Amino acid sequence: MNDEMRLQVFFYRTSGGAEPVREWLKALPTEERKIIGDDLKTAQFGWPLGMPLIRKLEADLWEVRSRLPHRIARVIFTVEDNRMVLLHGFIKKSQKTPVEDLKLARQRLRALRG
Repeated sequence: MNDEMRLQVFFYRTSGGAEPVREWLKALPTEERKIIGDDLKTAQFGWPLGMPLIRKLEADLWEVRSRLPHRIARVIFTVEDNRMVLLHGFIKKSQKTPVEDLKLARQRLRALRG
C-alpha cells in the first residue's frame, strides 16, 4: 500500500447534523471498529479496488466488505471527485444485501447530491 491517499473519507451528515455511520461505528466493540477502520483505510489508499474488499452495488454505490470475528459488516459508500462518503453501515445477517439497507443508502446519496 503506498502512502499517497487517493480518497478523503467523509461521513454522510443528515440535515440535523447527525452522522449515522460514525454513530454506528462508535457503538461497535473496539476490535470490530478497528477491523472496519483498517478496511476503510485500505479502500482510501488503494482506490479503485475490487473484490474481495470492495463490491460495486449499482451506479455510484459500493460497499466495503469487512469480516469480523463472528459476523460480517458492510459500509456502503459513494465516491465524488476524491471524496469517499460513507452513507450507511450495518451488520449483514443474510447472503443478499437487505433491500432496506440499500434503500437507505440511496436516500442518503440523493440527499447528499440534493
